[in-house]
Amino acid sequence: MQSQFLRTSLCGLALIGATMPAEVQWQIERSGTTASLRGIHAVTAEIAWASGTNGTVLRTLNSGQSWQPCNVPAGAGKLDFRSVWAWDGDHAMVLSSGPGSESRLYSTHDGCRTWSLVLTNPDADGFWDGLQFDGTRFGVILGDPVRGSFTMFVTYDGGSQWTRQNNPCLRAMEPKQGAFAASNQSLAVLPIQDANSPRGAAANHQIWFGVSGGWLYGFELAPLELISATGGTATDGCAHAQPLPLGAKESAGIFAIAFHDDTYGVAVGGDYAQPQNEANTAASTTDGIHWQVALHPPAGYRSTVAWNPTDASWIAAGPTGSDISRDNGKTWQPLDHGNWNAIGLPFAVGPDGRIARLISWGQLRVLNQAPKTAAPEQHKE
Repeated sequence: MQSQFLRTSLCGLALIGATMPAEVQWQIERSGTTASLRGIHAVTAEIAWASGTNGTVLRTLNSGQSWQPCNVPAGAGKLDFRSVWAWDGDHAMVLSSGPGSESRLYSTHDGCRTWSLVLTNPDADGFWDGLQFDGTRFGVILGDPVRGSFTMFVTYDGGSQWTRQNNPCLRAMEPKQGAFAASNQSLAVLPIQDANSPRGAAANHQIWFGVSGGWLYGFELAPLELISATGGTATDGCAHAQPLPLGAKESAGIFAIAFHDDTYGVAVGGDYAQPQNEANTAASTTDGIHWQVALHPPAGYRSTVAWNPTDASWIAAGPTGSDISRDNGKTWQPLDHGNWNAIGLPFAVGPDGRIARLISWGQLRVLNQAPKTAAPEQHKE
């Protein structure tokens, strides 16, 4: 969404580790940049890419012990790369968020030494919010409404060719409604393979995206089919639900949605203009339609959420800290009071080049007992 949230980064950097009831914590790493980072994608625990303001793209090939600056794509020195997606240490795509032609998509195939401009927003009044792939060659770009409908481009070939989608499921339900480019998580893509489909057949995809007002849009592509909407509403094969009832404020809504399988999901958000307000900041589902607001919510507005498979927990984060849930999003406990924008586990990123890695207490004990030359270098705040 084009707003003050895009133009100015949230301030108030806090110290890490003030409250730590869980058996994990964030370990700060050296990023080598002061850019505001909002894009982060971990291919593996060793390979990850990050992106942010002023055409910044970083990558690590050694679990975050060092982050290498990438060459800035030609003409992209003033762009804000809110989204990054990578397949390995050489092949990645970055998407900038901005009005009109400032929303662009670039790709690299040589470890970010060179970049190619793939796509530029064709709508002068458009604004791109995020980029997601299903882990293979199917990908989606989401943008704010143009002429009353959300913008969506899809690719089936790994990002070389993109096709604009035109269907009623993208029609905005309310005036001035928009998605958020806070963490590249307003959009979720889930491959759905029909049990009766022949082996090797292309999977359908469920598309979910959260918007202002706390609304969630859902539909199925290839072909478009109705998602069961018991407890919600469905029109023309489209499902709508309001997991976080947040009114009509443009600063409030669902900022991130994630699923750890085809049944369990979590949506987080709130009001970025009131970051310490805990009301309606998280909800969970077992089917995508029936949502329950968290009984004990995160400690304020949260822009990002991710499933942590190493200990079966959810991690949410925002400008006032991060939280952990071990009961599928019903209750949350504080993890730290740092300033975060986005999570791509095991990493998190934030303003002023802030990058950290999530480690367990057991891992921390090993690091503390290892020779100083063997331990990852610590960042001094």
